[in-house]
Amino acid sequence: MTDTTPQQTKDHAAIDDSITSRQEISGIGAILRTQPFWVFIAILMLGLVMTFVSDAFMTERNMFNISRNMAFFGIMALGMSAVICTAGIDLSVGSLLGLAGINLALVLQAGWGVEIGFLACIGTAIAVGLINGILIAYLRLAPFVVTLGMLAMARSIAMVVSNNKMVYEFGPDQELFESIGGGSMLGVPNVVWVLTVMTLFFLWVWRYTQWGRWVIAIGGNAHAAKLSGIPVEKVIVSVYVVCSLCTGIAAFMFIGYTGSATNAMGATYELNVISATVIGGANLMGGVVYALGAPIGAALVELIRNSLLLAGIPALWQQFFVGLFLILAVLLEQIRNRGGK
Repeated sequence: MTDTTPQQTKDHAAIDDSITSRQEISGIGAILRTQPFWVFIAILMLGLVMTFVSDAFMTERNMFNISRNMAFFGIMALGMSAVICTAGIDLSVGSLLGLAGINLALVLQAGWGVEIGFLACIGTAIAVGLINGILIAYLRLAPFVVTLGMLAMARSIAMVVSNNKMVYEFGPDQELFESIGGGSMLGVPNVVWVLTVMTLFFLWVWRYTQWGRWVIAIGGNAHAAKLSGIPVEKVIVSVYVVCSLCTGIAAFMFIGYTGSATNAMGATYELNVISATVIGGANLMGGVVYALGAPIGAALVELIRNSLLLAGIPALWQQFFVGLFLILAVLLEQIRNRGGK
């Protein structure tokens, strides 16, 4: 049994007010103040320009490819949004994609069904998320250091377990597995449907669940959240598990789409995922999260890549422009924060 002191009541009220101010997105005026809205406008403008630059841009095939490619990053960015909302970071998602994908492929190659392969993929992701979360929450290690170390370790483990070889035989369920990741329904890639369902789920989580409110509260002021009775350590562990879980889902779909698994998969993906998350409105200082921001940010990152290719600009410039938009997104957030003071 616990007693609520006047100070705790005051802390609860302050946190509720803080969360409400960050959660409330109602009315045209409020929507216009959100970063995802302006990123969406940037997507429309870039798309308009590209219709004049390349005749291939608006073709059904190109739109299909853009939506499919951005969905993988969008799924991962949904999980990254939870981590960044607590003022954390996860640099290991790219390597985790490779490790989870390799374990999935090896299980399928051994003759197990797609269900067991999915469990192996998700289990690998959850294990990595738990390790990251426990080290960060309970041992008070810096998220940057922990996840940077995990980036290296996960990549190394992937090379060891795969014997540094490509896996492209997926056992008796190969056709089913590849149709899940690489197929489509109603002309829309399956992975886009997965992203849509997950985005709707996170919309509900951030707006209506206690866990969502706790994550936002911790990002806003972890000390006040602790004083108010929120289990800060457990919530922090959970956000890293959620981030890794989303990466595991992306890995399952990604391997099915590519039809092969190598330990090099996901290299540098952490940059695109973090960029998509921040461009989509997540604040690196914590306390701000938009479910729609993740897929919108991922769409802009993929649109940049696609536009460069169609415009005949060398692919080597891709990361330059992704980095540029990342810096601009952070700068925009700083300007907005100063304007609100």
